[in-house]
Amino acid sequence: MAATAAPWDVLLTGEELAHMEREPAHEARTVPLPDDLDPRLGEALRAGGVGALFTHQAEALAAARAGRHVLVATGTASGKTLAFNLPVLDTLAAEPKLRALYLYPTKALAQDQARSLAALAVPRVRAAIYDGDTEPEHRRHIRKWANVILTNPDMLSVGVLPHHDRWGDVLASLRYVVVDEAHVYRGVFGSHVANVLRRLRRLAAVYGSEPQFLLASATIGNPAELGAALIGSAVDVVDRDGAPRPERTIALWNPPLIDPELGLRGSALGEASRLLAGLVEQELRTICFTKSRKAAELVHRFTRERLGREFAERLSPYRAGYTPAQRRDIERRLVEGELLGVTATDALELGIDIGLLDCAISVGFPGTVASLRQQWGRAGRREAGLAVLVASEDALDQFFMREPEALLSRRAEAAILDHANPRILDGHVRAAAFEAPISDAGGAVLGAAAIERAEALAAQGELTRTPAGYAWAGRDYPAGRLSLRSASAGAIAVLDTATGQVLGSVEEERAPSTVHEGAVYLHLGESYRVLSLDLAARAALVEPFTGDYYTQTKRETLTAIEEEQRTEQRLGLDLSFGRVSVTEHVIAFQKRSIRTQEAFDLVALDLPPHTFDTEAVWFCPEQWMLDGLERMPTLLGTLHAAEHSLIALLPLWAMCDRWDIGGLSTNLHPQTGLPTIFVYDGHPGGVGITERGFERFEGWTEDTVRMLDGCPCERGCPSCVQSPKCGNLNEPLDKAGALTLLRRMLDAGS
Repeated sequence: MAATAAPWDVLLTGEELAHMEREPAHEARTVPLPDDLDPRLGEALRAGGVGALFTHQAEALAAARAGRHVLVATGTASGKTLAFNLPVLDTLAAEPKLRALYLYPTKALAQDQARSLAALAVPRVRAAIYDGDTEPEHRRHIRKWANVILTNPDMLSVGVLPHHDRWGDVLASLRYVVVDEAHVYRGVFGSHVANVLRRLRRLAAVYGSEPQFLLASATIGNPAELGAALIGSAVDVVDRDGAPRPERTIALWNPPLIDPELGLRGSALGEASRLLAGLVEQELRTICFTKSRKAAELVHRFTRERLGREFAERLSPYRAGYTPAQRRDIERRLVEGELLGVTATDALELGIDIGLLDCAISVGFPGTVASLRQQWGRAGRREAGLAVLVASEDALDQFFMREPEALLSRRAEAAILDHANPRILDGHVRAAAFEAPISDAGGAVLGAAAIERAEALAAQGELTRTPAGYAWAGRDYPAGRLSLRSASAGAIAVLDTATGQVLGSVEEERAPSTVHEGAVYLHLGESYRVLSLDLAARAALVEPFTGDYYTQTKRETLTAIEEEQRTEQRLGLDLSFGRVSVTEHVIAFQKRSIRTQEAFDLVALDLPPHTFDTEAVWFCPEQWMLDGLERMPTLLGTLHAAEHSLIALLPLWAMCDRWDIGGLSTNLHPQTGLPTIFVYDGHPGGVGITERGFERFEGWTEDTVRMLDGCPCERGCPSCVQSPKCGNLNEPLDKAGALTLLRRMLDAGS
């Protein structure tokens, strides 16, 4: 039976349409509301239009009632919120003196959940938000009165756990901890949050409670592993989605090729605005996701110019930097259908309820399949919907344009974290020792690595051994030093000289390459030029910048193998994984035109080298694999291009960004004595990214070969082997040599 024409089909024509397909609709699978729900909750649900449960909601309720920790990993708009609310609200309706703590990665999500709970109006449930915006005079009242407290991991770490004496009543009666958007807690942030949750569990035990954890996540590749890593205990996974799915059209849209030799394409922002304007003209409610607020504003402006005054009031951008009142107004206008086109940063990617949309456009692959599915899932929740990916010139984006099945049939990535990374763990051990002495018994929740670190910190004089365990020996407040978003204890503050405002912070090890004097620094999509970097004062001074160039550092990198932890024969060679130390020395920066990519200035820098320990995967190609490639500079270009292309494709196998990964290729490494390629975690200590690459090396290499083979350029371009973060300014690179080497590796493994 032929598919019926959709209103957007007239727009999806031309050479820019790289691929289009329709995902069929799925019927809902439901069961009646359980007879043994508290009558007050059942009445509130029916009044709100909930007369039955999706099968996964009923499964989650049954697992929670059995006393197990539960992680619900079903699709966007599948009712995960009700799945974790049901056991909580059912319990509190019967026993209102018990407490539940809800954790969200953003304040906006907590606000949205508070509205949902208020709308349900379940008797005896008293919900309140407790975060940095909560008025001081209201905080004591919330601790005494609320039985559902909504907050975020940062506030829990710095504002609740160190002051647990004020929270004794809450901790003693804590029955549930809800962790929503669990897939966000990966990498450095997730590793920190895993430690915060262990600190919470330990203090709850001190007060005599053992809370049950209910987690919700977008679809990811390793939900059981992520849940256990986050809370330190096994979880039951509920992932058989019973929610209905309307038909969805998926389109992959590639801007036209302007310069085939350089691999340059038309503007992704311009193409997105063209599609958005066409959809809005048909009165289709559309959201367009961009990677920065500057891009969101530009797409909005281009779309307004295309549509004229008739639609001007029905378009709006939505991004960080707006006041809460402005954001709430945009959300309201979206929900009520007043707005037709919204350009947004990923602030709207997470589960905020923004009403019924028809179409979702993603400008550039957002980094993970899970994030893309989250963005696309914002549209077509009740009726047929359209989901579009407009490609940038990035290697992954172009790979997907040529190999649509590599994107559309791929399982969501695995979310990786490492709570025992000493760079991250030490701060939490100090904070835990401040909260209550760490003993072998109580420390079991924190983990064996935490006990080891406590002993080491005691030997350094930071902790004191007492009869009750290891206690904090300092006079300050160790949780106050912790930034949950960074692996570094120290960070460089970025200060806007025009306003005196702190824009943000940069990890100390990244400062020389990102906020050196003369660098063009991007913050939330806005450009700034760095006036000075003072490493001793831990500050970088910047000013707003409107120039048409960007900067790229030139650096020398050395990698030393510290410990080879795993070596296996893979793809015809010895593949190794282990600990390495990386020394990076930024020696200059280059200016490049945004429009033409042409380099026009190289400026020397005088900065100290920086060394950090991390994890890496490395290999030495067999001599026969380099046959015909061994002359210089072909050998260096081959190894360098292979390193770049492997880094570009690793995000497909681990939930990370290419900026989380570094690499080094050399024709003669002093320790191996051979040509060697390293790919390493860019975060000190490592967070499991390259270990995931080691485990999936065959698939990772195969994808890389497909990417190189499919790119139409001859000598290498931004869509295959050139990297925006290359320390050698993308010289030398030999695309043909890299393809030959990697193909020979695959042949050896077949």
